[in-house]
Amino acid sequence: MKTSLTKVGMIVAAVALTSGFTSCKKKGCTDPTATNYDANAKKDDGSCIAATTSPNQEVVTGFITANTTWTANKIWVLDQKVIVSSGVTLTIEPGTIIKGKEGSDALASALVIAKGAKINAVGTAANPIIFTSILDNIKIGEITGTNLTNTDKGKWGGVIILGNAKISAANGDVISQIEGIPASESYGSYGGTDDADNSGVMKFVSIRHGGALIGAGNEINGLTLGGVGNGTVISDIEIVANLDDGVEFFGGTVNVTNVICAYGGDDGLDIDQNYAGTVTNFIVIQDVESDKGLEIDGTEGVTNTTGLFTLTNGSVYSKDGASRPADLKDKAQGTINGVKFSGFSNNNLKVRASYQSACGAVKTDACSNLIAASPKLNILTSELAGIEVYTTSTDGATPPVTCPVFASDQSAASAAVTSVSASGVSSSVFSWGWVNANNKF
Repeated sequence: MKTSLTKVGMIVAAVALTSGFTSCKKKGCTDPTATNYDANAKKDDGSCIAATTSPNQEVVTGFITANTTWTANKIWVLDQKVIVSSGVTLTIEPGTIIKGKEGSDALASALVIAKGAKINAVGTAANPIIFTSILDNIKIGEITGTNLTNTDKGKWGGVIILGNAKISAANGDVISQIEGIPASESYGSYGGTDDADNSGVMKFVSIRHGGALIGAGNEINGLTLGGVGNGTVISDIEIVANLDDGVEFFGGTVNVTNVICAYGGDDGLDIDQNYAGTVTNFIVIQDVESDKGLEIDGTEGVTNTTGLFTLTNGSVYSKDGASRPADLKDKAQGTINGVKFSGFSNNNLKVRASYQSACGAVKTDACSNLIAASPKLNILTSELAGIEVYTTSTDGATPPVTCPVFASDQSAASAAVTSVSASGVSSSVFSWGWVNANNKF
């Protein structure tokens, strides 16, 4: 999870059409119609090569202000931010391929569905909708290209959906600004009071090779859901090789079914700001480049403090023993039920405790929510080695010393976790995507 906000430049509201354009072999290509032309870059040899994608493509940038359909008979190229404005629906046909241009900070490419807007992206198992990088040599009608692997991350941005459902942001805010979009840009706003808010439909959608840097230590998630309501339908989603989190929930109530997050550079599923929906049938595949399978935070402010997340029927595993199964912190509250954690060399689930009064008293955190008489945090899982209670609290001295974890907290947390039989999720659910096509389960 990256939470810093970084200013990015203004977006030019324009839509450009081109066909048969070239792409630069190196920065400084002298052809201004090239896919990654940069007039300000230091010139090299200026040579260009033929575009790796079909010449039948259309470049889009800026704001979409009328109902629009992206058809499967061409490749759609995102040039910096493309924002679907409030009241507008973007429809994407089954089998459509969308490619994001390279670029970071203000030049990072992303599709943003603003509050009040809708996405209607309904693919099928035979014809999924694919978001990928301009560097991907995938062609119309293909499921996968041949030149990018699970190590190719951060080649473009990602997909951001913003809604009007409840959140619990810092300082008691019920409306916040999504990370990476400056407060001066109203299209980055999310949150509200309508838990049944409808941001549209996404089914059989694959998002690959994203996570472009938008500021120091701040990358775009594969799929960002900010205050998205449960009137929205999201199912059969694949996130592959994203530099940041696979899916990150900032509050909201949207339910997600059948999601796989594979080979990310950070966490698989990330929950923040008291997300209160349910994620069912999920797989997280981690490796040496990943962080945690799950990272879960709860409330940040004093509003919307009662919502509870549910994660049910999942498989979280490491391909090489690296990464960690999960980290529950920041007042995490909800239920993990029937999730199988496996393959980690350290298969302990991390739960954070917080202390105050010179380390003499307990503050509310994930650990206290887990061991309370009426727990707000419930964990029913299989194959965990154990529970590792940790803390970041200090004694307030100069220099500060990290508080020792109360032995009673460690023993109570270990006892509070219930072992259940969890067989995990069959990979056949995701046979339509990149992971299966490239034998990466």
